[in-house]
Amino acid sequence: MFGSRSVAKGAPDPGVRPDVTDDARLLALVSAGDLHAFEELYRAYHPRLKRFLANLLRRPHLVDEVLNDTMMVVWRQPEKYNGKSKVSTWIYAIAYRKSLKALRRRDEPIEDKTADTRPSADPGPEQNLGQRQLQTLLLKAMGELSADHRAVVDLTYFHEIGYREIAELMDCPVDTVKTRMFHARRRLKAMLPGELADWL
Repeated sequence: MFGSRSVAKGAPDPGVRPDVTDDARLLALVSAGDLHAFEELYRAYHPRLKRFLANLLRRPHLVDEVLNDTMMVVWRQPEKYNGKSKVSTWIYAIAYRKSLKALRRRDEPIEDKTADTRPSADPGPEQNLGQRQLQTLLLKAMGELSADHRAVVDLTYFHEIGYREIAELMDCPVDTVKTRMFHARRRLKAMLPGELADWL
C-alpha cells in the first residue's frame, strides 16, 4: 500500500510500544527508508488516530481514508518533521488538516445512524453497560459541536494533549484554543445532565 523503499538495518522490535524518544528515532529510521520502523509507527498511532478522527469527522466512511492519507505523509515526507515539537503533535496536525480538507470536500450532511449504538473505539474489559451509555451520550453531544471545538475537547480529554501543543497542531494561538474549549464546554454543559465534571 505504501510502496517499497530500501529497508535499513536496526529496526526496533515491533512488539515494543515506542515512547516519545522512540517516536523520533523511528521517524529518523523512516527517513532512511526503513519500512519496519514505519510499520511500528503505524501500529502505534492507528488506534489513537482512529479514535481522534472518528470524533472529529463524524463520518465513519471517511475515517480510514483520512487515517491512511495521514500516514502516507509520514511515510513519504518524514523529512518535513522539523523536531520543534513532539512527533505525536506533528502527526496529529497532519490528521487534523487532512480532516478539515475531507470535510470541506464532502460538506454535505451525512447522518451517522450508528452513533447511538456504536461502542467506544477502545473499550476496556471492565467497562460496563452504564459507562458505555454515558460515553455514547457524550459522543453524541460532541457531535453537535463544530469540528474545531470537537478537536479541542477530544485532544484535551481523550489524548491528554496540552493547550500549547493543540495550538501548534491546529495552527492557531493558545488563546484561541482556550476560547474554543470555553465555548465547547459551555455548549456541552447545556446538553448534558448533571455537572460537566462528571463527564469530562
